[in-house]
Amino acid sequence: MSEIAKLMDKLVSLCKRRGFIFPSSEIYGGLNSCYDYGPLGVELKRNVKDFWWKAMVQTRDDIEGLDASILMHPKVWEASGHVANFTDPMVDCKVCKARFRTDEIKPEKAGQCPRCGNKDSLTEARNFNLMFKTYMGPVEEQANVVYMRPETAQGIYVNVYNVMQAARQRIPFGIAQIGKAFRNEITPGNFTFRTREFEQMEMQFFVKPGTDMEWFEYWKAQRIQWYDALGIRQSKLHFHEHTPQERAFYAAAAFDIEYEFPFGWKELEGIHNRTNYDLTKHQEYSGKDLSYFDDTTREKYVPYIVETSAGCDRTVLTTLIDAYDEDVIEGEARTVLHLAPVIAPIKAGVFPLVKKEGMPEVAEKIYHGLKKHVPVFYDDGGAIGRRYRRMDEAGTPYGITVDGQTLQDQTVTVRDRDSLAQTRVASDKLLPFIQEKMAGYKRME
Repeated sequence: MSEIAKLMDKLVSLCKRRGFIFPSSEIYGGLNSCYDYGPLGVELKRNVKDFWWKAMVQTRDDIEGLDASILMHPKVWEASGHVANFTDPMVDCKVCKARFRTDEIKPEKAGQCPRCGNKDSLTEARNFNLMFKTYMGPVEEQANVVYMRPETAQGIYVNVYNVMQAARQRIPFGIAQIGKAFRNEITPGNFTFRTREFEQMEMQFFVKPGTDMEWFEYWKAQRIQWYDALGIRQSKLHFHEHTPQERAFYAAAAFDIEYEFPFGWKELEGIHNRTNYDLTKHQEYSGKDLSYFDDTTREKYVPYIVETSAGCDRTVLTTLIDAYDEDVIEGEARTVLHLAPVIAPIKAGVFPLVKKEGMPEVAEKIYHGLKKHVPVFYDDGGAIGRRYRRMDEAGTPYGITVDGQTLQDQTVTVRDRDSLAQTRVASDKLLPFIQEKMAGYKRME
């Protein structure tokens, strides 16, 4: 087994063991490329979403939030081009029966199966529509077909003037949304990197034509900085510019923020200058005027759109991969997740050194006091070193130990997950101490 496969296997095992991510419907053998988030995973995912929302909506005056419906009028997807064009050309191997997207076949190996190596074993390419269909109403007939949305952006486009009027916004301004999307991926894989049900974190920024490239560069800089604040190592990130052949025909510019995953450099987020294509198409199909009138300059135009589109599940996977580490502490192997405290599911573990001499009572009091403000975990089972290891593996940045000295001077030991440094802190000063440490955290490369 390759080192890459070993690392991914270790991560998948840790995710299940510690309650980050489980296979969906596991007792029935699972459902391919569908996953459930466990107790730690749901907290990590919620923290990532909250961190994104704070950066994109809460701390800004020029972006509003939206939660659009998953089911939309079918004409939305006709206007967007998804009904006609949202397909992947696929080929099948007649020998090993594996299926591949045509872009996975290297030109110099045309006709050769990437899995079994047989030559001239691939079928002609066929198009597979990636949208899931369902029916609205009691009768399953073509007139009642609706689609599970394959992206969240269209819900923003059709609501742009609803939001603008309700929030009393003016262009330039943006609309942000976090929500589920569904794609009938033919070749999902690499754990939660590519799944059929996923959550997107998207922002569409509406601007005056002619200012679009300035805003495009602004959002490129903003988004790469966000990953730094998230604790992702900058050495593992870079921009990939789409070639004219790669980007959509209507796009003026497109860049991906890519991360160096164990399986290669892959897209983490897309930043696109979509011009006025989307609003123009919805204007055409709906018959509604979607142009904007600037009452200051007396200009009328269809706004251009700069999009930032990130996958929440892919971002969560990236934080886990980037945080995963193995080292040796005092001769004992340790698995540790160097998660940034702001997204760590548990901020601190609270431990009585021993189960006697009043230490559990003091530790429980500290635990319940902190729990009102930050997520903490109480653990009195096993040797203190083993309890530290369990918290390290869960990505918990701080360990608080109540010992004999605590009973004398009301101080506790706070252990740092990354540096292993131990600091004596007054028990009534723990919350501001932890909050200060969290605010000043900087991931070491």
